[in-house]
Amino acid sequence: QVQLVESGGGLVQAGGSLRLSCAASRSLFAISNLGWHRQAPGKQRELVAAFTRGGITNYADSVKGRFTISRDNAKNTVYLQMNSLKPEDTAVYYCAADNLLETSRYWGQGTQVTVSS
Repeated sequence: QVQLVESGGGLVQAGGSLRLSCAASRSLFAISNLGWHRQAPGKQRELVAAFTRGGITNYADSVKGRFTISRDNAKNTVYLQMNSLKPEDTAVYYCAADNLLETSRYWGQGTQVTVSS
């Protein structure tokens, strides 16, 4: 089991920035595919950014150049820096990770990000 706790959401005007944090209950080296997903009202949950098992970072096309995922292994924490926010970025953002065998996926409780126009 891995517990993931997100923080840092809120209300921001278009063009502004937010940084989300996700603290994991175990070493980041003991989990895989650590990253961020989001779900807007009436839409499916989608990948925003993640570290793949091979160490590559993947970003959704809609956030490339604006969002940056990073990690602090000493703090077991992953971050999502979101710049140049747009109203269409409004969603609940979830931190997610898989176990090393990729047989189970764990989700945080989510944090709301609202971007006003």
